[in-house]
Amino acid sequence: MANRLLKVSSLATAVFASSGFYLYSSHLDLSDLSVIRFGRAVATTAVISYDYLTAFRHVENGTDEYWDLKSKVHRRSAERLRDLCCANRGTFIKVGQHLGALDYLLPEEYTSTLKVLHSRAPESSMEEIQQVIREDLGKELSDLFLSFEEKPQGAASLAQVHKAVLHDGKTVAVKIQHPKVQKQSANDILVMEVLLKAVHWLFPDFALMWLVEEAKKNMPLELDFLNEGRNAEKVADMLAHFRFLKIPMIHWNLSTKRILTMEFADGGQVNDRDYMQAHGINVNEISENLGKMYSEMIFVHGFVHCDPHPGNVLVRKCPQTKKNEIVLLDHGLYQVLQPDFRLNYCQLWQALIKGDMSGVERYSRRLGAGDLYPLFACVLTARSWKAVNAGISSVPVTRSEDIEIRTNAGLYLPQISDLLNRVPRQMLLLLKTNDLLRGIETTLQTRASSSSFINMSRCCIRAIARHKRTKAQSRRRRVQITLAESLSLWKLYMYELFLWLKGSMTILMSLLH
Repeated sequence: MANRLLKVSSLATAVFASSGFYLYSSHLDLSDLSVIRFGRAVATTAVISYDYLTAFRHVENGTDEYWDLKSKVHRRSAERLRDLCCANRGTFIKVGQHLGALDYLLPEEYTSTLKVLHSRAPESSMEEIQQVIREDLGKELSDLFLSFEEKPQGAASLAQVHKAVLHDGKTVAVKIQHPKVQKQSANDILVMEVLLKAVHWLFPDFALMWLVEEAKKNMPLELDFLNEGRNAEKVADMLAHFRFLKIPMIHWNLSTKRILTMEFADGGQVNDRDYMQAHGINVNEISENLGKMYSEMIFVHGFVHCDPHPGNVLVRKCPQTKKNEIVLLDHGLYQVLQPDFRLNYCQLWQALIKGDMSGVERYSRRLGAGDLYPLFACVLTARSWKAVNAGISSVPVTRSEDIEIRTNAGLYLPQISDLLNRVPRQMLLLLKTNDLLRGIETTLQTRASSSSFINMSRCCIRAIARHKRTKAQSRRRRVQITLAESLSLWKLYMYELFLWLKGSMTILMSLLH
């Protein structure tokens, strides 16, 4: 017996020793092991859940002490979640960034804490970068590039970008996927799905399964850089009439599923007011142009860039024309809107702008909101119900209204979760896109300007008229639709001219006094 135990212990020692030597010699990071990542996620979820289950036992609901304690629990839970995302990296950071943009759904403690994930993405080592290039392009760096900057221009959750010079002298940006993301993403999403189901069982009001469904659908697309390159070329062709928009050209001969080589374009982030001031870039013009291109994508074409966080939207003076220019990057995530959905969405926004409440109800119901249409209108616009009733184009955004929206987000969490599980999946990425764009406008202090609503209305009018023309049975009917469209656009132009004259007169009077 003792002899047998000795043999077993000797074998176990040999196995552990050889395993240890293998892990050391292969430079395997233990934190990349699935079991470690899973354990870390389970532990964090358990600690957060236990905190919420026990923190309020001896506090009366609704008191000042209760609300103060709830804010503290939100804050420390958000910090634990942020630390988990930073430790597990990759897909966790991507989902954490998405959560950080859900101002209409999550308490402020969560959104403000998770927003930092945009600047906390991991960096791959130069050895890892060279290995990806070797595996995908079959050559060494020196064979492909005249020079290659080791320090990345920027690192994101799924990839990082390096500046390089080709042998023909062209400067390019090389986007290279973190080598472990592809293998880990499917497991990470499965872990999130299991844990979210467990949390939903503990807290029935917490229903974020739609987030996992979106990650399942979108992550494979975002991890395919050839798909990103095709999207970039499609949107460049689609919006070619916007001279202020720059989409970097793709170098297909140096691109694979994990590597995307494109024309290098520098600039400041779209929310950097100091950069714009230093370079003589008009903030209002940038905000208006951003609204123009997104209105065109959403309402006219139904092909929408869904990740407009500031790192993906740069502004600069065009080197050739010296005019203000928007550079749109990261084309991995696009939403294709179905025609019926897009037209109902157009009609809904027109009703919201005008304060047409019967239209708001009708088109909200068509988009799946049901009896929750008032909440849907508030979530979509990030405005109070009072402002929605008055017409969002006629009521300016105030700080008190923003505070009211944030407070209500916490109070109506179950209803908002129910709403997000009702609406078509297409709506979820649009809501995220709206939130990111609103965040930019808030930073630039141009939110809810009249020009943004005018641009939206113009695109809605064009989209609806184009749809009606395709359904028209006669040439006469098509001419009638075109004339009605022209008249509506002319009225909008006159209104825009009136606003411009009114603004000019206000400025002139202030100068005279």
